[in-house]
Amino acid sequence: MELNAALPNQVTGVKKRSTFVEIINRLLILIAGFLVFFPQVNPGRISLKINQNTSLFTTAISYDTITASLARPLRMKWVTPEQFYTLMAGAAILLLGIIVCAVGACMSLGNNRMKKRASFFPLAGSLSMLGGLGVIYYSYTSVLATVTEAGKLNNVQPNFPNGIYVFAVVAVLILLSSLVQMFIVMRRTSEAKMEMEEKYRLFLMFMPVLFLTFLFSYLPIYGWRFAFFDYKVGDTLSMDNFVGLKWFAYLFENPATRMDLVRVLRNTLIMSGLGIATSWLPIAFAVLLAEVRSSKFQRFVQTFTTIPNFISWVLVYSFALAIFASDGFINNFLTNVFGIVSDTDYLASADNIWLKMLLWGTWKGVGWSAIIYIAGIAGIDQQLYEAARVDGAGRWQCIWHVTIPGLMPTYCVMLLMSIAGILSNGMEQYLVFENALNKDVIEVLDLYVYNIGIKDGLIPISTVVGISKSLIGITLLFCANRVSKAVRGESII
Repeated sequence: MELNAALPNQVTGVKKRSTFVEIINRLLILIAGFLVFFPQVNPGRISLKINQNTSLFTTAISYDTITASLARPLRMKWVTPEQFYTLMAGAAILLLGIIVCAVGACMSLGNNRMKKRASFFPLAGSLSMLGGLGVIYYSYTSVLATVTEAGKLNNVQPNFPNGIYVFAVVAVLILLSSLVQMFIVMRRTSEAKMEMEEKYRLFLMFMPVLFLTFLFSYLPIYGWRFAFFDYKVGDTLSMDNFVGLKWFAYLFENPATRMDLVRVLRNTLIMSGLGIATSWLPIAFAVLLAEVRSSKFQRFVQTFTTIPNFISWVLVYSFALAIFASDGFINNFLTNVFGIVSDTDYLASADNIWLKMLLWGTWKGVGWSAIIYIAGIAGIDQQLYEAARVDGAGRWQCIWHVTIPGLMPTYCVMLLMSIAGILSNGMEQYLVFENALNKDVIEVLDLYVYNIGIKDGLIPISTVVGISKSLIGITLLFCANRVSKAVRGESII
């Protein structure tokens, strides 16, 4: 009896130890994945000539980036391209090892049979990571030997990166935790086939979205550090050029910068306001399209109006140039058909530029924006329409009393999200249509950040503007959420 009572406790203890080791293993793999994108721990920076902002990921995929400052040593054959191809191969093997480890971490969410299969992946991945580090170390020793023999140490500046130690420690820890996990899992009883709970399957399906969100939305936040340094393109960040909140104060104390901010904020708010004022157009288009009885014609219209969303703004501007330029279609039509000689350049004029941008944006995005409302209409209970018809409602009454109320929750969420992002209306459209005559009225906040940051090289100021915009956007999002909760009783976040 005592032995039988002790068995469940032993099984529970084994499961707890296994869960703890699994968590440690997954955490180590997650850390390794994060380190891939941080230049400070790049094990592939085997020369100080390699850009210090180069991460392991970039080292593995871009030969031009890692050799951009080594053109002369390569030309003089102090180093060879093969040595850097070897470096890239080592970085790629290291990345592949991390990916294999990640696959095993995902599979470990399954049942015992899947856990047993998954336990081999981190083991193989950690060995691959160590092998990649070995190849990188071989590349470093090869460069060091070649440069030393040529007596050109100062020209190439070989460097043993500390990132090798970091990744080596992580790889060894993954290897040890994988061995422990394998020992624990192999003692368990396996099921007939590999299975995984639905919540974990859904989580893994969502993982690519989380990864891309982190890569493109959260990782760039690391660049906010430029706002606190007196940085110029090509310089390095150090405490020597740390200036604290100097650029934040400069942004609002300098009269010229303050006037520019007022101007671009005016343009941004007006264009965003026009977009919010016409945000009902996609819902109206979706309702009218849903009332079309011919399914073939409905699909044709939906496809035809959605395609412009996938056309780049550069091509849209080319199309506009062919029509509205001084030698475009309209002026040629007026000259050839009506005999009116006209060389007006409609695109160069600043007149009604806000309305023009609104029309181009509406033409390009109304079909795409209507998709969510078309899906919403398809989800409305058809019994509501049947009940309305029984009560004598016609088509327009059904639209007004059933379809529109059914779409209102979706519309309110989209409207509040638009209000939260009122300072973020993109820059591509305004960049291609911008010229010297309309710059004062077309330059929005995102385009202003691009102009002062990329064109003028004022990275700290552009970063400060970007930070301010993000913080204001977050504040507006929470304010919109409070309004939604107060008015509709529902929260959007």
